[in-house]
Amino acid sequence: MRAFFRVTLTVLAFTVAALALPLTLGGITLSASFENRYTPRPDGVVPKPVRRAHDPAKPTAVVVVGNEGAVVSDTLAPYEILAAAGAFNVYTVAPEARPVTLTGGLDLIPDLSFADLDSLLSSGAPDVVVVPALPDLGEPTTRPVTDWLRRQSSKGALLMSVCNGSGVLASAGLLDGRHATAHWLRIGGFDDEFPTVDWIRGTRYVDDGNIVTTAGILSGIDGAFRITERIAGTETARKTAEAVGWTHYFPGSSTPMAQNTFEAADTVVGFNTAFRWDKPRLGVLLTSGIRELELAAVFDTYGQSLAVETTAVGTPIQSRHGLTFAPRTAVADDLDRLIVPGADAAASHAADRYSGFSPVYLHAGPGFPFDAVLEDLAHTTDTATTRWTARTLEYPSAHLELGGASWPWTVTLRPIGLAVLGLLAALGIRARYRRRA
Repeated sequence: MRAFFRVTLTVLAFTVAALALPLTLGGITLSASFENRYTPRPDGVVPKPVRRAHDPAKPTAVVVVGNEGAVVSDTLAPYEILAAAGAFNVYTVAPEARPVTLTGGLDLIPDLSFADLDSLLSSGAPDVVVVPALPDLGEPTTRPVTDWLRRQSSKGALLMSVCNGSGVLASAGLLDGRHATAHWLRIGGFDDEFPTVDWIRGTRYVDDGNIVTTAGILSGIDGAFRITERIAGTETARKTAEAVGWTHYFPGSSTPMAQNTFEAADTVVGFNTAFRWDKPRLGVLLTSGIRELELAAVFDTYGQSLAVETTAVGTPIQSRHGLTFAPRTAVADDLDRLIVPGADAAASHAADRYSGFSPVYLHAGPGFPFDAVLEDLAHTTDTATTRWTARTLEYPSAHLELGGASWPWTVTLRPIGLAVLGLLAALGIRARYRRRA
C-alpha cells in the first residue's frame, strides 16, 4: 500500500510539474488578450463630434454604446446600414459625452450623450434604438444604459439588439416572456441566466414586435435591414443592400442558418490567446470618408482572431456618414505592418507618404469589406484561425480564397515545450534530492 501511494504521489507531482509552466504563462497571456480589447485611452484626447443637421420629418435611429465600450461591428455595421438607407436621422449615443473604446482599440466619439438626445428630441424617444454587445454585461456600470433602455421602451421606441446586446435587454427585463436570439457562443449561458426568455437558435434575427434581436455580430446587418423594411419599406432595404454590397439580403424574412457549435478546430483560439506571444502589431491608418463597415471589418476581424493586435494611427477623422474617430498614436516605427482600410484610401494611395512602410491597401479590389481582411488574416496567420474568426463573426466564408498555413503549429508546440521543460526540471530536482539522500 505504501508503494502504491508513493507511485501515485510521484505521478501527481510530475503531472503538476508538466502543467505548471503552460498554465501559468498561458493564463497570463490569456488574461492580457481579453483585457486589451477595450483598453481605455491614456491621453484623455476628446475631439468634438461633427454636428449634423437634424431632419424632424425623418424617424430617428440611435446606436447606444456604454461607457466601457462595445463590439465594433455590432455598433458600426447597423449604423452604416441605417445611415446609407437615407431614411433616418442616425446618431451614436452614450451615457456621457466622452470617447468610447470599441473592439480592437478604435475610439469612437459619440454624437450625443443621453441628455443631448433628450434635448434634441424634446425628451421624446427615438424611433429606433440599436443595442450592441457591451463588455460589462451584468456589471453595475451598465445600469445607466439599462435604465435608459427601459425609459425608451416605455415611450414606444423600437429596440434592436445585436449579438449579446440581447443580454443587455434581458438584464433590463425587456425580454421577459419574449422570443429572442443571441450569439451562438453565449446563447446557452443565456438559457440559464435568463430563463423567462424563449431563446431561439438557427436564425439570424427574431422579430418579436417592438423588439428585434439578432444572432452574432454580422447578423446585426440582417436585423438592420429588417428595421429598414419595417419603417422605410422593402424597396429601400433592397437598394441599401445593393449599395453596401451585402449579397445575403432576403426580403421579409430572416436568413436561415445552421446553428454553430464549438468544434475541435475551434481550440485554435485557445492556442492564439494563451501561447501566441509574438502577436504582430498592426497600425490601422484612419482616413477621412472611410465607410463604417470598412473600419469594422479591420478592427473586428483581427480583433476576434485574437492572433494579432491593432492600433488606430493617424489623425482624428470623420467617417462616410459623419462619425468621429480618434487614433491612439501617429504612425510609429515599432509597427509590424501598416494596414490601410477603405476603397477611397486605396484609390488615393493615402499612406504612400509614410516612409519605412509598405502599406497594405486592403480594399483596393471589389467585394464586401470583410472579404479582403479575412483573406489577409489567412495569409498572415493560418486558415484555422480565419475559419474560427468567420464563424465568430457569423459571416459566410465559403466564397473566400483562404490561403496560408492550415494550423499554427509553432504556437501549438509551445505549451508542449513548456510541459517538457517542467518535467525536466522536476526530474532534475528529484535526482538531486536522491543524491543528497
